Formats: sequence, structure tokens, C-alpha cells
Amino acid sequence: MSYLTQKTIKSEIAFKGIALHSGHDVRIVIKPAEPNSGIVFKRVDLKTNNLVYPNFMNVTNTSLNTTVENEFGTKVSTIEHLMGALFGLGIDNALIEINNEEVPILDGSAKLFIEKIISAGIEKSNQPIKIIKINNEITYSEGERFITIKPSTLTLDIDFELKYSNPIIGNQRNLIKVYEDDLTDIFNSRTFCLYEDIELIKKNGLAKGGSLENAIVVDNKEILNPEGLRNDKEFVNHKILDCIGDLYTSGYRIVASITCSRGGHYLTNKLLRKIFKNKENFSIVEIKEKNLPHSLINKTLLRSIA
Repeated sequence: MSYLTQKTIKSEIAFKGIALHSGHDVRIVIKPAEPNSGIVFKRVDLKTNNLVYPNFMNVTNTSLNTTVENEFGTKVSTIEHLMGALFGLGIDNALIEINNEEVPILDGSAKLFIEKIISAGIEKSNQPIKIIKINNEITYSEGERFITIKPSTLTLDIDFELKYSNPIIGNQRNLIKVYEDDLTDIFNSRTFCLYEDIELIKKNGLAKGGSLENAIVVDNKEILNPEGLRNDKEFVNHKILDCIGDLYTSGYRIVASITCSRGGHYLTNKLLRKIFKNKENFSIVEIKEKNLPHSLINKTLLRSIA
């Protein structure tokens, strides 16, 4: 069976943990789904109007997380790490049952999602995948913050830059090829915050479940987590993880080149809205092996993107 066909998980898997912002204990179950069904969240604590689709047009909040909401006001928040894991592993279809409003934060990265999905196994179908091909250069900016997407032939490149006055975080930059590089450091990188921001974040009703077990906390020149960092670029790598997860709200994996400076959930969502506002900016391509030259089929990209 082709690498270029849609995939789901072989058997259902469950996660249980605290939600970062609400502080609630949450359980999610990821179940296999039929081809062409996409990624769907189901709020099992609600009996009606409980399906929520993680589409960029359904994003209603981008402050410290990505929240999606259906037309009835049913929400699922902090979806970005799970969506990043599904994107990275090439999962096209899955039903995600959740018994509360927010996906559990687990260790603050996508590491545990990745490990359990791999252990459950991946089921290939006979249905071809679809990808989004970017046709025009598009930029969204606010002040010094910007994100740009350009056409690319076969890859998804993300060049991401952080600029913090904090001496520990400082200016970090990393360039990755999503379909070719080893993404272990990306998936393992945890969310982070400055110690001086915690009081304000909590005053705003957020981070009720935050701790050193699920976030990196930086206090001036010190990392408060006793284990330190997991990799040298963990701060910018986590931002890249967020970016990958937010890009998956487009519905398919993307072929493009992205450059971002001081971005986050908000900029990525604004970029997607700008792209899809004009049909000339993109093409949705169904990938069929018989339509491709053998040299293209054998590329690592197409083994990974499928």
C-alpha cells in the first residue's frame, strides 16, 4: 500500500491529565476514523452540538493557546500540541473524544502524544492524501512581528525567530524542514513563560494548572526547572511546534516556505485567514502515486507527508 494514502491510528488511545489554563482534570480518547473524515473533536460531556472541527475559521482565541469553537459555542482549547503531533506523524483522520473544554497539557510538549500514537500503530487506507500547495507569497505583520509564506516545490520549511530581552531566552532562531528533518527536539520542547508574568497570567484566569511539571519557567538568569532544558533551542523549538499545530487547522499538510519573527498563535491564524481569502493563493492537490514520477515518489518528503 502506498505511502501516499491517508492514515489513522490502528487502535484507540487515552490520555488523562490536568489542563494548563482551566486546571481541570481532563481525559481524551483518540479513536480511528474513516478516510476523508479529517480530525474531529467530540465533547463527550455534552449530549448535543458537541462536534468541534479544528479549522482556522473556527479559531476564537489565540491568547496563550489556540481555541476552536463551533456555531453553538462549544469549545475545545489548547489544541496546538496534539495537532502538531498528528501533523508530524501524518495522521489524516481521527476522532478525539474529550470530556472537558481543554486538552490536557501533559508535560507541556507533544512528546507523550507522539509516543502513544506510535505505540498504537498507524493504519493506512487506500485513499490518496491531499496537500495544500501555496501559489503566492503572503505576509501578515503587526509592528516588528511578521509571518510570511512562500511557494515551495516539495517541502515545508519553517524559519522561526524569537526575540526576548530575557538573557536566558534572548534571540533564538531555528530553521527546520518538517518533512525531512528529525523532529524529536521539536516534539519534546515544552511551553515556557517568564516568572514575572505568572501573576498577571493567573489574574486573567489562565495557567491554573501550570507547574514546573508542564512548563519551563525562567526567572531572570535562571531556569527554575531542576532538570534544565531538553535541548539548546527549546524555546524557539516549542514555538515551531505551536506553528506546526496551528498550520494543521488548514485541514491538510502544507507545501510552502514559512519565515516568522516574534510570532505565535495569533499571527499564524491571521496568515491562514489571509491565504484562504483568495483562491489564487493556494491549490489543494490530491496526490496519486501513478501521477508522479518515480524520482518524486522516492523522496523522503513524500514518505513523510503521507
